[in-house]
Amino acid sequence: MRLSANPYSSYLYSYPHKMAYRKLEQKQSLADIWSGEVAETYFLYMHIPFCGARCGFCNLFTLPDKRSDVHEQYVDALERQAKQWVPHVTDKPFARFAIGGGTPTLLHPQQLDRLFRIVEETMGLDPSKASISVETSPETVSRERLQVLKDRQTDRISMGIQSFVEAEAAAIYRPQKPAEVERALELLGQFHFPVLNLDLIYGLPGQTVDSWLYSLQRALAYEPEEIFIYPLYTREHTIVKPNDVRSSGDDIRMACYTAARDRLVEAGYTQYSMRRFAREAAGSDKQLLPYGCQEEGMVGLGCGARSYTRQVHYATRYGVGRRETESIIAEYVAAERHDEIGYGFVLNGQEERRRFLLKALLHMEGLSLQDYEARFGSDLFEDCDELALLLMNGLAARSGDTLRLTEEGMALSDAIGDWLITPDVRRLMEGYVVR
Repeated sequence: MRLSANPYSSYLYSYPHKMAYRKLEQKQSLADIWSGEVAETYFLYMHIPFCGARCGFCNLFTLPDKRSDVHEQYVDALERQAKQWVPHVTDKPFARFAIGGGTPTLLHPQQLDRLFRIVEETMGLDPSKASISVETSPETVSRERLQVLKDRQTDRISMGIQSFVEAEAAAIYRPQKPAEVERALELLGQFHFPVLNLDLIYGLPGQTVDSWLYSLQRALAYEPEEIFIYPLYTREHTIVKPNDVRSSGDDIRMACYTAARDRLVEAGYTQYSMRRFAREAAGSDKQLLPYGCQEEGMVGLGCGARSYTRQVHYATRYGVGRRETESIIAEYVAAERHDEIGYGFVLNGQEERRRFLLKALLHMEGLSLQDYEARFGSDLFEDCDELALLLMNGLAARSGDTLRLTEEGMALSDAIGDWLITPDVRRLMEGYVVR
């Protein structure tokens, strides 16, 4: 079985992957794309593609640019897009709202507050019924910005730390001092957001299992409600190259994962996926609207944001290199209209099935066979006979109506996700060229 190979060949967090997106044969209108969407509630996402510096592992759509006038022009375009999208994507309430990037808190506090005015006054978000999450970084955490987020009823702050060891941060081109991280964490603690999430990365150049556990223990000292642990992934178009990691010695990522998983469970965290560990009581006191784990009905505003309906996934073009990213953002800022879609992926029946099973199977809740049959009118194991191999190899187990990954299967989630990608999507991903 191919899962005996490197378990870190691909990071699957959505399906189809963004690198499978292509220029559509014919542009589609927003009205046509959203008219048949059956989701009862939507997820509203806003992308801010700016950061202070590009980390060595980063392949996200983001541009190192701290200029406030550039940020203002971008938010102007984002508001223009929101006004054009309102007639097509606000027929259902928003149950979730997230601002990601890049680093949204790189914006001036007034511009940060303006983002919330756009989603509340233009898009109709009710912050009392929606879970609100914002990403930040240690160097951009300030009292003024946190006050904006607190006043706007933000439920969750997610901060990427990656490592508390200065040499490890430097190895991934992250100009970050441990004292700066500690300052940000202490300030965040004063605002008492319902959920604080901290991100850490294992497998960094020069890292050992002991130094990894040191960073994890430093994070635990602040008692965050959530911790996400990520294996280091490198690609040919990231600053840190795959050979840089391979030449540094043995691959310790699985040992780091296992040690962290055991430490987090011992500390009272529940594992919800290969990456997410949370305290069971984590969450706000809001009476939130429901939202399904399959993540359809995703409305993505901003350059680089992806939107999902049941049959069409779309976004602006994707780039990593500075020149291409600058070009795509400039094109977005200059555009007068944003209501025609020309770049994305149209899902056929097979891809809809794969998305449904992957989005459920890779999480603790597991995949309900009954829900699958109710939606698609067919048997799960007949549609995807590869799943039987997971059972045979002890990577998944069936309990009544639900198929779940075992402890070993959860550890190999990325390999399982990669293995279940259809040939058509894989062909598109492998043919992607970063310009």
